[in-house]
Amino acid sequence: MTAAKPSVLLVTDLAYQARGRRYCDEDIQLSARLREDFDLALCHPLDAAALLDRFDLVLVRNSGPVLNYRAAYERFREQALDRGTRVYNQLTGSADQAGKQYLLDLTATGHPVIPTVDRVADLDRLPVVAEYVVKPKLGADSIGLRVVPRERLDTVAQARDVLIQPLVPFRYEVSFYFVDDAFQYALHAPDPERRWHLEPYEPTAADLEFARRFIAWNSIEHGIQRVDACRTPEGELLLVELEDLNPYLSLDLVDPAVRDRFVDALKAALHAFVRPA
Repeated sequence: MTAAKPSVLLVTDLAYQARGRRYCDEDIQLSARLREDFDLALCHPLDAAALLDRFDLVLVRNSGPVLNYRAAYERFREQALDRGTRVYNQLTGSADQAGKQYLLDLTATGHPVIPTVDRVADLDRLPVVAEYVVKPKLGADSIGLRVVPRERLDTVAQARDVLIQPLVPFRYEVSFYFVDDAFQYALHAPDPERRWHLEPYEPTAADLEFARRFIAWNSIEHGIQRVDACRTPEGELLLVELEDLNPYLSLDLVDPAVRDRFVDALKAALHAFVRPA
C-alpha cells in the first residue's frame, strides 16, 4: 500500500497586487510542483486560523503584508502556537516576523546594517546626510516609507513607532535566498532606481559569509529567508532587510535548473519538518 502523502495548507493571497511583481504566478507554479509530494490546498490568510487542525503542516507563502490583516494574523499565530502546529516558516523569527525592531538591535550590536534609530534625539548616532528614510516599525512592502529632509525630521518622526535611517547611496541591491540554513541562489538589481528588475548574481565567498551571518543570528531552523542588502560605493554590503515571514522568491527570474534545485530543497525541508527523525 502506498503511504499517504503529508498534507500541506499553503497560505497565499492570489489577489494581492505588488508593485513590479506578480505574487500569484509564483505561488500557482510553486503549488503545482509541491503537489508532486504533498496533498496540497491553498487558502487566503484570513481563513488560515480556521483550517489549521486539518493539515500536517502550514506553509506561509505570498500572503501579502501582515499589516493588511493584523488581527487575523495574530489569531492565526496564537492558535498555531497553542496547538503546536508545524508552520513553515517557523513562528520564532526575530526579523521581519516581529517588525523592524531588529534593525535597531543590529545597529546597536555593530552588525553591518544600514544604521537605524527610532528617535530624532538619537540622530547623532547616524551619518549626517541631507535626507533620511522614515518608515513604520510594522511596515512592509515600502508601505508608509518616506524620504524626509533633515530639517523636517522633527515634524514627521516624533512617535517611537517609526525608524529613521540615512538615505544611503549604493551601487545596487542584492538578495540572498535560503531554505533553512542552506543558500540557494542570489539576485541583484543593477539599477538602484528599479528595485525589482532583478538579474542572477554570483556571490563571492565574502558575500555568502555576510548573508549567513544574519541567517545564523535569526532564530529559525525551518523556513525560507531572504537577506536583502545594498552595496555601498566603497564596496561594503549593508543589510537592508531580513525577510523571515513570507519572502517573495522571484523564481521566474532564475535559471530552470536553479529553480528545480530550490523546489527540491524546499520539498526535502518540508518532509523533514513534518516527519522529523
